[in-house]
Amino acid sequence: MFPMKELTKSTKPVSEKSIERAWHLIDVKGKIVGRVAPQIVSLLQGKGKVNFVSYLDSGDNVVVINASLVKFSGHKMLEKVYSNYSGYPDGLKKVTAGELLRRNPCRIIKEAVSGMLPKNKLRDRRLARLFVFPTEKHSYQHKLKKSD
Repeated sequence: MFPMKELTKSTKPVSEKSIERAWHLIDVKGKIVGRVAPQIVSLLQGKGKVNFVSYLDSGDNVVVINASLVKFSGHKMLEKVYSNYSGYPDGLKKVTAGELLRRNPCRIIKEAVSGMLPKNKLRDRRLARLFVFPTEKHSYQHKLKKSD
């Protein structure tokens, strides 16, 4: 049989200090929101990493560009409704996906990713590493060059 000393050395626990975060650039031009959001969520969670554990935030940073050129499948552009409630009487605001895409295209991506992330204490930290821009111009070019 194998000595126990060798078996205990083979597995190392994952800690916060051992986590390395990479930067990813995703161009959503002409892509459907429901198809690209799971890819973003997987990167934010760190599911593709070898040392993934569900209780640590081991995900990467994600920069999304061309959010204003994203598409919806079917009739969602006219039928999908985003709502926001302020808590006051008559404080319920509703806006269709088409109108929101015109006003604030970054919110569409953030809402889709937020809805797909697990509802736990790590959700806000993961969303803070998501950077969405309506056009190709973004301020994280220097970070992306380091990782490539």
